[in-house]
Amino acid sequence: MIQDPLTLYKLIVLYMLNRVTFPLTHAQISDFLLEREYTTFLTLQQVINELADASLITAQTMSNRTYLTITSEGRDTLRYFGNRISDAIKEEIDTYFREKEYNLRNEVSIQSNYYKSTTGEYEASLIAKDKDIPLVTLTLSVPTPELAASICDNWQKKNQEIYQYLIQELF
Repeated sequence: MIQDPLTLYKLIVLYMLNRVTFPLTHAQISDFLLEREYTTFLTLQQVINELADASLITAQTMSNRTYLTITSEGRDTLRYFGNRISDAIKEEIDTYFREKEYNLRNEVSIQSNYYKSTTGEYEASLIAKDKDIPLVTLTLSVPTPELAASICDNWQKKNQEIYQYLIQELF
């Protein structure tokens, strides 16, 4: 068995990211590991930072979410050392994804971010994806960061209604 718990946590994160075909958020991975009391939040943060520093995962932050993806180096590492994760833990992860994959996929397929443009306005960038294929990409220019943040929050809540409206009006 693994002597170093950090190594096990890193392998669990790699296994989780390798198990899905879409990025997982930091929060989604945290929910799984912290609910089962595998580790603490600070230790998990260290694990994710070390995996990213070693280029075994990529971390992309948009708005208030960090999206994590396994790299080819991460897959190679998992291929070599994945047998160090117990079958019981693998089964727990597999069951978690069987039960929640649809919800997890939906959470990461809706993305929003805002930034200050070169014109001084703020742009809210809104994306809805399905299996990593962009369905809708919108950029709205607004005068204040508060308005841009509000648009991003509302996109998270109302994206399906907005998408349906666009389809009805454009087709």
